Amino acid sequence: MTSTGLPVWLNGRIIDPADRGLLLGDGLFETMRVAGGVVRHFTLHMARLAHGAGVLMLPPPDRGLIAQAAADLLAACGLQNGALRLTLTRGPGPRGLLPPPVVRPTVLLTASASLPPATPVRLVTVSHRRDEESVLSRVKSLNYLPSILARMEAAGRGADDALLLNRAGHVAETSASTLVAIIDGEALTPPVHDGALPGIARGVLLAAGLVREGRLSPAMLRGAGAVFALNSLCAREVVAIDGHELPRQPALLTGLVAHLAG
Repeated sequence: MTSTGLPVWLNGRIIDPADRGLLLGDGLFETMRVAGGVVRHFTLHMARLAHGAGVLMLPPPDRGLIAQAAADLLAACGLQNGALRLTLTRGPGPRGLLPPPVVRPTVLLTASASLPPATPVRLVTVSHRRDEESVLSRVKSLNYLPSILARMEAAGRGADDALLLNRAGHVAETSASTLVAIIDGEALTPPVHDGALPGIARGVLLAAGLVREGRLSPAMLRGAGAVFALNSLCAREVVAIDGHELPRQPALLTGLVAHLAG
């Protein structure tokens, strides 16, 4: 594809390649777990997408249309367990940053039969900081370069994932997961105003009263009774941070996962 704004031929169709999601990262996405042929927490994912669309001044897709599209795609793939990714962009537009007066959003739904392994994870604190004051820290936008760079730094240091701190030095999350730490017997997760993305798994556990928001410092994590990394697709034990070994409570993690699957 080119960035000239002129149409191109692709698989027998003339299309406009100037999609702002491709060229500018102007859009949002949701990654949803599929279990037993059903999309888990679909309503919550659509609510978060609609909220993010409001922040970006982007028309959200019709929920009924997406629900039917998901059902059709799962049937076409024969997928019972795996993941769906919904990508919403502002659609085509002219060169430059300002969107066109009339927006024609692009909606893409893709399926995958693979899931991340639920293996123990070792974290390192990376140099990249989460900007907790940015509105983008609260939406699942297509602009994932900060997390990509953080993950690359962690991999270069021999770790499985990155521990992201905010600009004030408080814990935010990992590159793609919510953190839950057991502090004095209580399950805490960083607050959104500290740079934590309002994740779906996080929200389910908060609503159930199994976890509460609380500011976490790196020292608190190192002294935690256990630390877990959770997202819609995977739940993992954090077994080390910056080379410091952590206690493990696999039974507690199993209980959290069971609730998320309920």
